[in-house]
Amino acid sequence: MEVQKIAEILTERGKTVSVAEADTAGLIGYMLGAIPGSSKYFPGGVIAYTGGLKEKVLGVADDVSPNHGTVSSQMAIGMARGVLELCGTDYAVSTTGVTGPAAGRAGLPIGTFWIGLAVKGGQDRAIEVLLSGDRDDCKQGAAKAALDLLGEELST
Repeated sequence: MEVQKIAEILTERGKTVSVAEADTAGLIGYMLGAIPGSSKYFPGGVIAYTGGLKEKVLGVADDVSPNHGTVSSQMAIGMARGVLELCGTDYAVSTTGVTGPAAGRAGLPIGTFWIGLAVKGGQDRAIEVLLSGDRDDCKQGAAKAALDLLGEELST
């Protein structure tokens, strides 16, 4: 879903969204914040690229990374739930993935992403997306997938 439409729906409903981004490095936040009036629905988020920030800032359980990996459904859901609680929003999206140029430490192929969605008072979920292209293509594709997942939730 286009970010303009997401902005309209959130504003009309008086709802908010936050972001927790690893490999998209703030791209989703930029896209949400580029719409005039974005402060009504987007208070911010966290870029937790490396260094244990997913655990320290977002509150992802310490056993998620060693047991499931930093690129996993469990990590994506933990990141989304953590930023939703940190920012006090109604919705949150997260991204974690492998952008290249080399495969991730877990040996996952370049272009493997998990996109998380947390919903206040609702069901958290994550989807896996497999993207192709260079680093920028992967980042753009993951950001679009996150916005599409949010848009899908807003359409129900």
